[in-house]
Amino acid sequence: MNTQETINYNRIAEAIDYIKANFKDQPNLDEVAEKVHLSPFHFQRLFSDWAGTSPKKFLQYTSLEHAKKLLKDNRATISETAYETGLSGTSRLHDLFVNIEGMTPAEYKNGGRNLAINYSFAESPFGNIIVASTQKGVCFMAFAEDEANGFSALKDKFPNAEFSRKLDLVQQNALFIFQNDWSKLSEIKLHLKGTDFQLKVWETLLKIPMGQLSTYGTIAQQIEKPNASRAVGTAIGSNPVAFLIPCHRVIQSSGVFGGYMWGNTRKTAIIGWEGAQTNHQL
Repeated sequence: MNTQETINYNRIAEAIDYIKANFKDQPNLDEVAEKVHLSPFHFQRLFSDWAGTSPKKFLQYTSLEHAKKLLKDNRATISETAYETGLSGTSRLHDLFVNIEGMTPAEYKNGGRNLAINYSFAESPFGNIIVASTQKGVCFMAFAEDEANGFSALKDKFPNAEFSRKLDLVQQNALFIFQNDWSKLSEIKLHLKGTDFQLKVWETLLKIPMGQLSTYGTIAQQIEKPNASRAVGTAIGSNPVAFLIPCHRVIQSSGVFGGYMWGNTRKTAIIGWEGAQTNHQL
């Protein structure tokens, strides 16, 4: 990293620390730019390049994470949460949740209450998995060698849902993919919750053909956010449905496979297996 890059990095790090420490005051672009001795225009561009999102969006994400903690721990009402987050009212909090989290504050607070989720465990070529579904489709899939940890991860996503250990047709159609039965692909339905940005990234992942790879930069270009490679990486890391949403097919532009939520060794094995299946079909 050269001297100018070091200076830029330090400025962005200082800006991030400032936003995190002062988010309750909801500082505007001019205030943060002045703090790091840059013009608002230059700061906006530099921050977006380094952080993969705008200063305004970063402030919103920081505010949202604080609000989520208050609501999840039942430490505050919705109106109290809005005040504690530095927002002018519950309508601002509502807009923040809907635009970023894909649900209202009340829906987040109830943690999936009244949502019936079936789940089961199955073997795959890459280890045991947990797959969960609602009436709308698969809502969660993860590699889980330990069933207790797998179920705990599911509950973290939907803490107040009603769970039944039951293999249903939605799950069966999804599991056929591990048996090379691609004829069932059109019958696999997904029930996802996420931000507009996350959903757009996940939808783009679904378009990567089996046996082929893409990069974070390519995904960013395909969703028309060419400077958002880091944000794309974060969205990919939040993928709630392993394998079916093929985040394993995304690698670094250098050719390095990069990280994987369920382990780098497993990612390498999946990529190799898919390549072998594709070559076999030729």
